[in-house]
Amino acid sequence: QVQLQESGPGLVKPSQTLSLTCTVSGGSITTRYYAWSWIRQPPGKGLEWMGGLAYDGSTYYSPSLKSRTSISRDTSKNQFSLDLSSVTPEDTAVYYCARAFYSSGTFYYNDYWGQGTQVTVSS
Repeated sequence: QVQLQESGPGLVKPSQTLSLTCTVSGGSITTRYYAWSWIRQPPGKGLEWMGGLAYDGSTYYSPSLKSRTSISRDTSKNQFSLDLSSVTPEDTAVYYCARAFYSSGTFYYNDYWGQGTQVTVSS
């Protein structure tokens, strides 16, 4: 069974960079036809897909966050990471990593999720 676990600081100051890592076990992040996403949920709001990284290393970003977001991977550790720069209190949310079925640039439904990690942006 695939398991995902988010890690990173729970508190980030405004204007700084939020950095999170997702460690995957039970499956490789390079397995064909899967992609690995970052998704967040601000308090009282719905889920927002931030971006993802396909099995072949291709990256995709939400247009609204693209200028501030970078997603990378470390295949030796079976991890992928999120950097979100210039954060504001509006970036306060529960951040999730998830696995999706993927083909030709399209992310399909997510079948495995991490438990989520709360990140608060505050001075």
